[in-house]
Amino acid sequence: MDSDSENGDKFSNVKAASSEEKEERISNEFGSDKAQASVSSRPPPISPVGPAYNNFQVDSFKLMELLGPEKVDPADVKLIKDKLFGYSTFWVTKEESFGDLGEGILFLGNLRGNREDVFAKLLSRLAEATGDKYNLFMVEEPNSEAPDPRGGPRVSFGLLRKEVSEPGPTTLWQYVIALLLFLLTTGSSVELGIASQINRLPPEVVKYFTDPNAVEPPDMELLLPFVDSALPLAYGVLGILLFHEVGHILVAVPKKVKLSIPFCIPNITLGSFGAITQFKSIIPDRSTKVDISLAGPFAGAALSFSMFAVGLLLSSNPAAAGDLVQVPSMLFQGSLLLGLISRAILGYAALHASTVSIHPLVIAGWCGLTTTAFNLLPVGCLDGGRAIQGAFGKGALVGFGLTTYTLLGFRSGMSNLVLCA
Repeated sequence: MDSDSENGDKFSNVKAASSEEKEERISNEFGSDKAQASVSSRPPPISPVGPAYNNFQVDSFKLMELLGPEKVDPADVKLIKDKLFGYSTFWVTKEESFGDLGEGILFLGNLRGNREDVFAKLLSRLAEATGDKYNLFMVEEPNSEAPDPRGGPRVSFGLLRKEVSEPGPTTLWQYVIALLLFLLTTGSSVELGIASQINRLPPEVVKYFTDPNAVEPPDMELLLPFVDSALPLAYGVLGILLFHEVGHILVAVPKKVKLSIPFCIPNITLGSFGAITQFKSIIPDRSTKVDISLAGPFAGAALSFSMFAVGLLLSSNPAAAGDLVQVPSMLFQGSLLLGLISRAILGYAALHASTVSIHPLVIAGWCGLTTTAFNLLPVGCLDGGRAIQGAFGKGALVGFGLTTYTLLGFRSGMSNLVLCA
């Protein structure tokens, strides 16, 4: 028994010494304050595992959570998962938060039917389960390793509170900027109408706009007599711009997608380069994005082509001879289709003269078709880029964009070589 007692005392002494050495080592490595905290019965305010945040950062995070968007209720997540998803719609394999502050829930899993049909069922079930409390949207699954077996990219479903996903009101400054840009676009459209009458303008005005060495501007009052005759072309350009935006709106409203006010882009060469319109609410599915994106260009192209055709008919009408303007015949060589249509209406001889007498609506239609073609390029946030992303995903948009830039660069290089030759 004494031997056991002595062994126990020795073991206790060794254990105590080992503990003292460990505390001394911690004290040397982290400082005396941290060593005292390690033996205290109170837990440390910040876990030593992971990044070391100071008190100010921790308070900032708490403030962001307090002032940030309201998160999805965990009880509602369980209810929605049970009521919405299943074998016949979408089998959920994983849930994860998304957003800057984790205000949304992303449901990952396997689609069990046509994506549009499944999404329609989920929206109906969501309304029955939670009323008007949440918005559900279908997105391309992030970091997906393989496409969906049914074709196209894999999809997942995101859930956000309605007040978080709905857009905020348009501010006064946004209205002011949009108005200023519209006035500038109106001015550039009128300027295009005046420039189309270059054969009638005073020589000093023509020299100022065409001679790069001209420094002193002419008296702009000389242009006032030409404003009235420039208005038909300006109205045509602005009308095409309006039709383009109305096309977006007419498709977006039935699908309950909110768009921002349009911010026009003035351009002295084409009158207008279109407008910037943003999606202000979450797009429910990919097909909706395609439909809204293409509706604007199609509407603008329809009106542009109509103006072009009507303008050509008026150009061949002797009664409208007083409204015609002279343009270089090279204008009709930029497009094979439009050149053939123009030749069929105006005649072969007219298009092979140095200048051609045409109605201003022809120029408006031509400019509208040019702007529409630019907007349909599968690049970035242009309408064509949005449509490609909606139809085939982000990866396809990157590929289409790189191909488009390469072809445009190649064409520009070939043009320079031809000019040099």
